Amino acid sequence: MKILAAQPIRRQVLVSACLLLLPIVIGAAWSANRTRLERRAEVQAEAASITATSVAYFDRYLHGLDSMASVLVRHPAVIALNREECNRLFAGVLRDQPLVLNVVLRAPDGTLQGSGLQARDVVSQSVTVPYVQQVVASGQPVVSDLIIGPVSHKPTVVLAYPVRAAGGSIVGVLDFGIDLSQLQTLFGSLPLAEGSVITLTDRRGLVLARSREADRFIGTTMAAAAPTEPGATPRASAGKDIDGVDRLFASAVVGRGAWVMTVGIPRSVVEARLWPLWQRDLAISAIAVLVPLFFWLWMGGRLSRQLNHLRGAAQRIAQGDLSPPARVAEVLNRELGDLQDAFVSMAQNLAHTREALDRQVEQERKMRETLESLQRQVVRQERLAAVGVLVSGVAHELNNPLQAILGASELLERRRDLSSEALLDIAFVKTQSARAREIIRNLARFSSQQAGPPTSVDLRDVIAEVVQLRRANLAAADIVLDVQASSTRNVYANFTELEQVVLNFVINAQQAIQAAGSPQGRMVIRLSDVGQRVRLEVVDNGPGVSPANEPKLFQPFFTTKPVGEGTGLGLSVSYGIVESYGGAIGYHGNESGGATFFFELPATDSQRQTAPQVRTAVTAR
Repeated sequence: MKILAAQPIRRQVLVSACLLLLPIVIGAAWSANRTRLERRAEVQAEAASITATSVAYFDRYLHGLDSMASVLVRHPAVIALNREECNRLFAGVLRDQPLVLNVVLRAPDGTLQGSGLQARDVVSQSVTVPYVQQVVASGQPVVSDLIIGPVSHKPTVVLAYPVRAAGGSIVGVLDFGIDLSQLQTLFGSLPLAEGSVITLTDRRGLVLARSREADRFIGTTMAAAAPTEPGATPRASAGKDIDGVDRLFASAVVGRGAWVMTVGIPRSVVEARLWPLWQRDLAISAIAVLVPLFFWLWMGGRLSRQLNHLRGAAQRIAQGDLSPPARVAEVLNRELGDLQDAFVSMAQNLAHTREALDRQVEQERKMRETLESLQRQVVRQERLAAVGVLVSGVAHELNNPLQAILGASELLERRRDLSSEALLDIAFVKTQSARAREIIRNLARFSSQQAGPPTSVDLRDVIAEVVQLRRANLAAADIVLDVQASSTRNVYANFTELEQVVLNFVINAQQAIQAAGSPQGRMVIRLSDVGQRVRLEVVDNGPGVSPANEPKLFQPFFTTKPVGEGTGLGLSVSYGIVESYGGAIGYHGNESGGATFFFELPATDSQRQTAPQVRTAVTAR
């Protein structure tokens, strides 16, 4: 009986949905067609904009060639038709102009007088070159048709310029051959949609350059309509391109050589842009039909949902989820409302009890972690103190014999009866003694305490001092140093000690980059605020630190450098300095694969009233 009673309601819902669907489908179809026309006009406007930009890029490049030609035609070697000098001059031009296929100098009769490329296959005799005759006859620059270069043997278009003597007579013709197979690189920065193409044709419709499959289509004919006047608004058209793809075109004339620049965007781009809009219209139509249907179904199953809601709350509580169940705003009777309130109160009481237990467990865990951290710090400080005492004694005991060795070496070096081999041995002894003295000095610095009383220090000043010290070394190593200082807060420390820490970071980063042999090293010193602390990071793109060496980084005498290049005390000393001021020091890898060393110090209340962001760079080239 229940099923039979439900069937008429479902039938009525379906009929109502169909009646609502008819006007919605009609409106959606009209909207879809209107949107398609708008997207097509948008794509055509985009093609016209890119066409105008491409013409501007090409005109700028041609003006650059004109400027270069105006300089070359005044060169004494070019006016004198000095072949050897011209060959060297033109070869230098080709190195700086990757899109110029060749630079050629010809006499008025067509004789080759100079070439940027080796012209072994071209004899120096009078030949008939049409554009040379045109330049001699008109006295003006001439643009040739598509030809095969007699020297380069590649398809090219020649820009020919008259070379005049002091009296104004034409003594030669200077040719710039454009490499058509590489001309599309001029348009590489333009934002083209997938499958779009930029084509350059001459007045006969021959393809001179193409951004896609240039080698395949250069020299073929393209029958695309184009404006007839330079500077005119790009003309829009549509059709199949020479590669068989259906595209929307926009064409404009390049006035310098009466060439036509055409940009074609595939019609599929229009469809791709339409698809999200069609999805939106379809979703709106579906919502307009399904909402009434769901409304009737909701009215019929209201009681069932309320009962299922209470049953689900009971199951969640039984499974350990003590979050209070959401209250139903309206219930069918008072009994269901009282039952719902009882469930909510029970769940809240149980949740509060578990939260109290969780907080107690979390506090005990934090206390245990803090105790373990303090124990590790105590052990490390005791080790460092013991090493410092030992190092101080060793440094003191070794310094006196080394001074005696250095003094005796200098006295021996002054004797004139020594051979050159003996002098070399003495110099070696002095060098090694000086190296040992530097090691002892580092050991003594490691065991010493603060260099002076702490004061309020601006870490930006520390960075500036380190950059000034290392600028020349970084430039010589071809390493780019970038400083990003966004913090204006001071720290309470000794300036010299912090400078030593930052200098250790920078020197280690430079040595890591040089050891990796990167073609372009990069280092970033970053200063920022982290809560109540100031954080300084030194980031490099070197090889990074292996996982096996990470736990040993801040241990005394640990180093990965070759013998003679480090004592392994820099990071350990830095660790002691930062720890003495209540800070933290550490290491982690970065996205470039290199290393990031950092330290954090508590910030003081005093701040400098300066710009919030400081950014400098040291670039080595």
